[in-house]
Amino acid sequence: VQLQASGGGLVQTGGSLRLSCAASGRTSSKYVMGWFRQVPGKAREFVAAITWSGDVTDYIDSVKGRFAISRDNAKSTMYLQMNRLKPEDTAVYYCAARATMSTRVLLTTENEYRSWGPGTLVTVSS
Repeated sequence: VQLQASGGGLVQTGGSLRLSCAASGRTSSKYVMGWFRQVPGKAREFVAAITWSGDVTDYIDSVKGRFAISRDNAKSTMYLQMNRLKPEDTAVYYCAARATMSTRVLLTTENEYRSWGPGTLVTVSS
């Protein structure tokens, strides 16, 4: 499956953005999906993940209560609603996917994913 993230941009501290990740290709398969982010000079970091069924999610502690991951399988699209943004949220955000036989698998580590989008830059000004 091919992934394309969009929705990044420049926002002030406390503002909001919604990222989208559109999947194309073998979208008839079931996919577990997630968001990661990377700051230059640092390792890519897990942000959030969601099962195929959409009823189970997980987040890194620093974004809990501020970010919300969701998906619309009919549109083959995953979202990341980011509220109360902070300067430390500044990063390139990547979406990732992996085919799964289960509707309830959740993956939170980078090396478990097989498909990656090119990333979208989020900049939060102080």
